[in-house]
Amino acid sequence: MAAETMANKPMVCEATASDVFEALANRYRRQLLVTLAVMNPQQDETLDPFELVDGTTEGDDSDATHVALFHVHLPKLSNHGFIDWDEETGELCTGTAWGEIEPVVDVLQENRDELPDGLV
Repeated sequence: MAAETMANKPMVCEATASDVFEALANRYRRQLLVTLAVMNPQQDETLDPFELVDGTTEGDDSDATHVALFHVHLPKLSNHGFIDWDEETGELCTGTAWGEIEPVVDVLQENRDELPDGLV
């Protein structure tokens, strides 16, 4: 089943458990997804992804973080349908498969204080 995204690209709406864990494997993707869950944007609201991710961790280069977000992390989340990302405007919102990853992201957020530093 396909759905239209912001950029009118067809996306697959069904994500597997492997897709969910692959999406959560990177700390920037986890930060982005947790922030999206907390902010709870709807399909008609858009956010700037570069404002959602904390790239100030010791040793991080903010330019490199932006490049990685644009070329790796945002496309991966978008391809799985977890986010709807417009490459031209840079805006994003929850995607057609958000419901597949949201319960796991909620568990991370709700247990943030009990989890090891840097996990969320």
